[in-house]
Amino acid sequence: MRRNTGSHRSRAVVLAAVAALGAGVLSGCADDGDDGSAGSSGGGDSKGKTVVTVGTYGVMGFKQAGLYDEYTKLHPDIKIEENVIDPASNYYPQLLTHLGSGSGLADIQAVEVGNINEVTTTQADKFVDLSKADGVKKENFLDWKWAQATAKDGKTIGLGTDVGPMAICYRKDLFQQAGLPADRDAVSALWAGDWQKYLDAGKKYAKKAPGGAAFLDSAGGLFNAAVSGGSEVYYDKSGKPIYKDGPAVKKAWKLATDASASKLSAKLQEFTKPWQQALANGKFATVSCPAWMLGQIKEYAGDKYKGKWDVAAAPQPANWGGSFLSVPQAAKNKDEAVKLATWLTAPEQQAKLFEKQASFPSAQAAYSLPQVADAKLPYFNNAPIGKIFSQAAKDSPTQVLGPKDAIIKQNFTDVGLLQVEQQGKSAAEGWKAAIKTNDNALDQ
Repeated sequence: MRRNTGSHRSRAVVLAAVAALGAGVLSGCADDGDDGSAGSSGGGDSKGKTVVTVGTYGVMGFKQAGLYDEYTKLHPDIKIEENVIDPASNYYPQLLTHLGSGSGLADIQAVEVGNINEVTTTQADKFVDLSKADGVKKENFLDWKWAQATAKDGKTIGLGTDVGPMAICYRKDLFQQAGLPADRDAVSALWAGDWQKYLDAGKKYAKKAPGGAAFLDSAGGLFNAAVSGGSEVYYDKSGKPIYKDGPAVKKAWKLATDASASKLSAKLQEFTKPWQQALANGKFATVSCPAWMLGQIKEYAGDKYKGKWDVAAAPQPANWGGSFLSVPQAAKNKDEAVKLATWLTAPEQQAKLFEKQASFPSAQAAYSLPQVADAKLPYFNNAPIGKIFSQAAKDSPTQVLGPKDAIIKQNFTDVGLLQVEQQGKSAAEGWKAAIKTNDNALDQ
């Protein structure tokens, strides 16, 4: 269940909340197991067995979904040890250090989408080309997901684990009280094709906003959702940074700052304690909602709002988040690692992971499997999330990624937009602060 929230600071909170979508939430799912701390799987002594190590940040979900146990039953000569780096912010710097020295690497290393471009452009020679692995089928994966981990020479250094296709989660009871349609198809139609229509709906909502509840939670969340639908965002196809004048960034910035200026936003910073408390107290009616956000809402809104939240299509298809499994050339048990990474990311296992852990598959071949196609969430008024997010994933564009995507995105939200929302700065002042911070980050 990987997703790039804009920074690693919120990863632990996001992952813990997604786990809340486990047992009894997705139709037909089973218990989601233990807490996912670092440990081994496969049972018993490793004597005489090949130990395959997996390096991750946070809860990838493989252990919790029982996939490690399933694999070791199929391959009794294998023992799997998962090494979780906590805090997650330490993971990528450590990975780069180990790649540089050629030692200390796990047999399988997870790579987050915000870092995958830097890995493919500067470290590709240090990873196995997984496109040539037995059992790997490019057509099983979303085209744009496959492209994210493929270097210019055609070498694919990562197999996608999950994606974060976009929707809008909304409080249907608040919509009804404000005189807006509450049926998810009708709500989707309100803003179909244009994020500006989403704000227009917000202005109608604001005229009769019940109980002082804002239309949306955060300008930063809106920015991330809107910008994630662009093909060239922070970098162009040549690799040149375009965050200063790229149309996708400017459009998303205007959208976010207009929402704040129009008093449609609760002016919160997503994933912080105040944001969690606002969910618990019903202080906003909509959230830009990649698949992994469902766990946040369920966890912090709580049983009080069960059935009052629903899921509609986003104005435009977009993806926010995702991760990959890679095998370093320096892996101690490289051949067995390739086999395990291939198996873990196969459509059948991705469907199981979604059923148990709500980690949305990057393997489009999983979308027709019943665990995904028939998935509904009782908490969200039995929203058919399998269908909603599958369509969003298929329609998402192939986005050009750059080496500092995660940092640039974070600075727009946590520096620029936070100044606008919480410090009373103008949109121009917030923009200037974000650009300055990003310029400094890229100069380092």
